[in-house]
Amino acid sequence: MVPLARQERVRFFTAARFDRLECLAASFHTHRYARHAHDSYVIGGIGAGCGLLTMRGGQHEAASDHLTLFNPQEVHDGVPSCEGYSYCVTYPSITLLTTIAGEISGRVVSGLPFFVEPVVHDPQGVALLTRAHHALEEDSDTLVADELLVRAYGYCLTQHAHIVPAVLGREVKSVARVKELLARRYAEDLMLEELAADAKLSCYHLIRAFHHATGLTPHAYLVNQRIEAAKERLRRGENLVEIAAATGFSDQAHLTRVFKARIGVTPGAYRAAVAL
Repeated sequence: MVPLARQERVRFFTAARFDRLECLAASFHTHRYARHAHDSYVIGGIGAGCGLLTMRGGQHEAASDHLTLFNPQEVHDGVPSCEGYSYCVTYPSITLLTTIAGEISGRVVSGLPFFVEPVVHDPQGVALLTRAHHALEEDSDTLVADELLVRAYGYCLTQHAHIVPAVLGREVKSVARVKELLARRYAEDLMLEELAADAKLSCYHLIRAFHHATGLTPHAYLVNQRIEAAKERLRRGENLVEIAAATGFSDQAHLTRVFKARIGVTPGAYRAAVAL
């Protein structure tokens, strides 16, 4: 968190495994961006407030729940409007976004994906991008961050760049292999790319096929496996700190939060009721 003017804050970090993806979160009240362009795409979400930007020969207002979708080399600026704005933004490389577009369509994409509108009101897209941004910044669970980012970019490409998803086929065996892997290695910090390689599917296609077959994403299924393993240890009366470490949770607080959200009681209360 870098202090700027009064009440202004900015955080900058990178996610190396996504072709050195650059990410920024900021709250601006007076800061004005000079006119500039990027070699990468610019995909951002406004969380609160509003700002004005000039590009493509006109002025656009980006307010709360608006996505900003700039193509490479599009010249733009940015100034606060109202009382300023808070947003998160990512700068995916051409290679990264073209790769995901190909995974969506199931074929090599000819030409660069093109976002038709630079600013769109899309609360769902902003929510997806914000969750992915936070997960990448926390860097505590690789699979959830990978999954959220691929889903967020996939959503933006299908909804706003006219990339048409391939039709799902018969991926029963692929999904079964991933389910077996997740059941066996639930305590590990797994990467989406690793699961996709085991399934012999692309990352985006795996998420779609897995959700279609199970009703859950791979990460949600993994969390269920961890909870079931924790329940078994709780029935044996084991220590909560040791259970968290053995079942893939970062600490006892993480175990407690996730457990209660799915079971309705804390691990301690569950252990007290069912311990053998």
